[in-house]
Amino acid sequence: MVQKTYFKTKDYCKVKFILNHENAETVEILGLNSDWENSIVMSKKKDGTFSTEVSLQKDLQHEFKYLVNQTEWINDPEADAQLPNEYGGTNSVVIL
Repeated sequence: MVQKTYFKTKDYCKVKFILNHENAETVEILGLNSDWENSIVMSKKKDGTFSTEVSLQKDLQHEFKYLVNQTEWINDPEADAQLPNEYGGTNSVVIL
């Protein structure tokens, strides 16, 4: 799930990413701001979900994927869109 908070006077949007994935011990986000090298580690909550908040520039599309347990790449089914990637799969997209 992706929740967006817009600010009238700011050129960025606060985006909260929430993922509930069975058997997940760790979840990271990669690809935001075109950065596929450095991950954003999501915090595990008591209810088993993972979440994090990130500020992203408005008026852009931001591609990303979740990396679960450092082995499984998954998309966010509730993202704004899915775009093909160079590996024959798709990336999730947040449109701000």
